[in-house]
Amino acid sequence: MVTQIVRISFLSYKFNVPQVFAYLPVRRKWQRETLLGWLQNRLMTTSKRVQDRSTTKRVQDLEIVTEKWKIVSKVKAVMEILNEEPEMIVPVRNLERHRIKINLPKPHKISDFLRKSPKLFELYKDQRGLLWCGMTKEAEDLLEEEGRLIEESSDKVAEYVTRCLMMSVDRRLRLDKIANFRRDFGLPVDFRDKWVHRYPELFKVVDVANEVSYLELVSWNPEWAITELEKRVLGVNGSSNHQPGMLSLSFPLRFPSNYKKVYRHREKIDHFQKRSYLSPYADAKGLTAGSLEFDKRAVAIMHELLSFTLEKRLVTDHLTHFRREFVMPQKLMRLLLKHMGIFYVSERGKRFSVFLTEAYEGQELIDKCPLVVWKEKLLSLVGYREKKKKILTFGDLSDLEDSGLIESSSEHENISMHFGA
Repeated sequence: MVTQIVRISFLSYKFNVPQVFAYLPVRRKWQRETLLGWLQNRLMTTSKRVQDRSTTKRVQDLEIVTEKWKIVSKVKAVMEILNEEPEMIVPVRNLERHRIKINLPKPHKISDFLRKSPKLFELYKDQRGLLWCGMTKEAEDLLEEEGRLIEESSDKVAEYVTRCLMMSVDRRLRLDKIANFRRDFGLPVDFRDKWVHRYPELFKVVDVANEVSYLELVSWNPEWAITELEKRVLGVNGSSNHQPGMLSLSFPLRFPSNYKKVYRHREKIDHFQKRSYLSPYADAKGLTAGSLEFDKRAVAIMHELLSFTLEKRLVTDHLTHFRREFVMPQKLMRLLLKHMGIFYVSERGKRFSVFLTEAYEGQELIDKCPLVVWKEKLLSLVGYREKKKKILTFGDLSDLEDSGLIESSSEHENISMHFGA
């Protein structure tokens, strides 16, 4: 009915000039959409996709960082799979079942991926021609070093996990969701079976209906209920009498160097920075979703979570899994894109990554923990630029060992490998 009225008015010229411009968009939708529906769609705010951002909002340095850590993640996944094998070797065809864990999509061949890192992986064929994969001595030493570093940082990681439980609305989190943060926090591979039981004074595993396991807070530590931003800006240290409440802190901002439109939004940015908000460790059950205080507290929670990670970076999917537990908005990606000076969302691959911009200077992480230094050492051993060599059989290896001709190669040049995630 509404469409008919507009059509009659338009055809009879019973309207003034402003009405012409109001009705122009409607003429393309006479048969497809009513005027009321069109008005509803026009009045709704639509969030831009990450891919639709202008090039001036992209940070090339952080895009390169994303690509580097993607390579490390793939290599590390293969090393973990091999480390779980009794003899630390496995047929290459068996690695096909681990494609999702390795995050190597088809049509990329796993054998080609392994051959690009001869300093880490060894390939050889048995008498039947079956291709096998193992680790070099250098790769095995790196795994032992990583194990020592994870053990040394275990207490600090336990603090971060406890603080995540303290921020959650029910003071507990599902174990399978925490598993998403394992590599980002520096948790050991067996953290579900052994590590979670090492700190009974901090948290415990609780099994509920449908065989779902939760990690539940045992005791509240007021000394840990202080955000990393408070420690940095106010110089606040742990206090046994500290009670989390309202905060009024400004978040460090870092915009792309080629982004020249910051001045247009300066007033809105200043208003946001001066706004008070509830501490991530305070009870947020009374907050109204969509309010200004609600949004800034969500920014504070994401800032805190990213501060806990090794690389100050997380996959956005992992953040969205905790929207209910941490009382964050449903459209979390929109909030991340809105506050691009605090966060940066990288679009590399199928899964987006969010960075804490203040933690990086160009491509370099400002404060590197030992595990990040270890990852850089691993990355330096990835890559191969020479011609592909013939893959030896077990018989060839035996002959070489008998003649003493096997030597370790250290002259290969390193390059970055580019595989889509």
